[in-house]
Amino acid sequence: MYKFRDAAKRVIYVGKAKSLRSRLNSYFADLSGLHPRTRQMVTTAASVEWTVVGTEVEALQLEYNWIKEFDPRFNVRYRDDKSYPVLAVTLNEEFPRLHVYRGARKKGVRYFGPYSHAWAIRETLDLLLRVFPARTCSAGVFRRHGQIGRPCLLGYIDKCSAPCVGRVSADEHRAIVEDFCDFLAGRTDAMVKRLEREMAEASEELEFERAARLRDDLGALRRAMEKQAVVFGDGTDADVVAFAHDELEAAVQVFHVRGGRVRGQRGWVIDKAEEMDVPALVDHFLTQFYGEESDRAGRDDVETGPVVPREVLVPELPADADAVAEWLSGLRGSRVRLRVAQRGDKKALAETVERNAKEAFTQHKLRRAGDLTARSAALQELQDYLALDSAPLRIECIDISHIQGSDVVASLVVFEDGLPRKSEYRKFALREAATEGDVASIAEVVRRRFHRYLKETAENAAEATETAPEVASDAAEEPGDEAVRPVRAGIDPETGRPRKFAYPPNLLVVDGAGPQATAAADVLAELGITDIAVVGLAKRLEEVWLPGEPDPMILPRTSDALYLLQRLRDEAHRFAIRYHREKRAKRMQASELDSVPGLGQARRTALIKHFGSVKKLKQARVEEIEAVPGFGRRTAEAVVAALAGETGAAPRAVPGGDQGS
Repeated sequence: MYKFRDAAKRVIYVGKAKSLRSRLNSYFADLSGLHPRTRQMVTTAASVEWTVVGTEVEALQLEYNWIKEFDPRFNVRYRDDKSYPVLAVTLNEEFPRLHVYRGARKKGVRYFGPYSHAWAIRETLDLLLRVFPARTCSAGVFRRHGQIGRPCLLGYIDKCSAPCVGRVSADEHRAIVEDFCDFLAGRTDAMVKRLEREMAEASEELEFERAARLRDDLGALRRAMEKQAVVFGDGTDADVVAFAHDELEAAVQVFHVRGGRVRGQRGWVIDKAEEMDVPALVDHFLTQFYGEESDRAGRDDVETGPVVPREVLVPELPADADAVAEWLSGLRGSRVRLRVAQRGDKKALAETVERNAKEAFTQHKLRRAGDLTARSAALQELQDYLALDSAPLRIECIDISHIQGSDVVASLVVFEDGLPRKSEYRKFALREAATEGDVASIAEVVRRRFHRYLKETAENAAEATETAPEVASDAAEEPGDEAVRPVRAGIDPETGRPRKFAYPPNLLVVDGAGPQATAAADVLAELGITDIAVVGLAKRLEEVWLPGEPDPMILPRTSDALYLLQRLRDEAHRFAIRYHREKRAKRMQASELDSVPGLGQARRTALIKHFGSVKKLKQARVEEIEAVPGFGRRTAEAVVAALAGETGAAPRAVPGGDQGS
């Protein structure tokens, strides 16, 4: 175990390692290669202290205790941004009460939840009170109605058994509350069967009003059960955990399953203190979440029930999975299984939780992007950080995609006013020379994109010069003639649509570090374009590189400008990956023609382009293939035979003809 302290002797980070020497060497290596928060932590630390422990379980316990005691600023903290409500049953009172509760757990009180919203608890209570008419009022209200001798409104509408005025005894009321607890704990089948039996008996005895009341009670129970759908038929008690993360942040979602039913859901988004993969995130989460939950509940309070379930399902096991499971078992007081769901209902639920984590993470990322004020702030911050003359209202981003130099493609995405403009996205198939590396690829894309821009700008200027006098004359003679319009810059006169590359960006972002940014800036300089700013965004550390600068610019992690650049880069990456997959799929289709003698790359490409796919080509006749430019009868027959897998077989000259066997 080790602690980093700053110059004021405050603990800023707590960690554990089997080899302290190796861990410290990783921290004090080249600072430029460290995670941003790790780099900040290392440069803030003034000293390091360590403590030797005997087992990994002791290390887990000590790490949790130190984090709770020192509250280090660089440690990941899974803290709720709100207090989740629970349904509390005060079994420690003479007349137990059902109510919504937030805060520390108390001895003698039984809790159900947590729930996402308090209204969900009140809705469930409203359904169940007609079946289990237990007290829900506060102590003051209970005493006041006992003194005046009249129940409250719930007592008059049969949603409370009115123990305040003696309608039921303390034992009878406690029995109602215990039935309520049994129902929420998952023991529902016996209760439903009992009500069905009582309803049938009342009907046989011609007590139709009582039978109708029991029928309504059954309906209320079933509606409440529908709100807590069964996910595990074997009554499993489990917590299902899933993560979604990037280099800087992580989102975690937990579904609490008790008695086979999902009882609650919780989620957090946290900053990552250092580079962590999913097993490391699982390790940190389990230690902190269950440690704090156990402290809040009080491990000696048997009425609250154990906060650690019998089973914890995680996406990947941590490196010290056995030690973590042993530590969780100590918190629960019995064995806890820590495992990855492999199949069946548990696997399906784990996938659902993972989808929720990804959705929560996406919503967290886009929350600012959807806000006009935040977008304006992002553009203003970019102007300030990059020392631009004006806010970059139009930003373009270039990304390269390939697999070991094959099928090299590039994407160009456009954001205007902080939002994607998908109609202006462009994709590039790069020449084989671009396989020299991403720097050469970036240079080629920038050259092709801005060469077209200069060409179209010149064409626009020429068209405007040629047509301006005619337009003015026509407009004077026929002021109401709508067929005569002035030529607008950037508009194709034939289609009336904007030209592909007519508008220049205020800022050009390339996916990469200093070399990529410098290559893009050099190409712009060669073309004589000097009014477009260029930056590179390094994927791993989210660093902003300016052309020709030896060191990157580190934007604040919480800045709107960094969020905007990340969204831009991620969108360019997505668009490039999609185009690369499409191109690779077509190439792999064309590879089925490799076995045809004398068929080169040009004619293979011509076939795929003419027929659209190998599947349609397989259905073509010899005459149809022969009609493709560059193909003769013998080559067409060879193509048909090769695709049929019948070398030397008779060609399909006539559709539906006898092929023989």
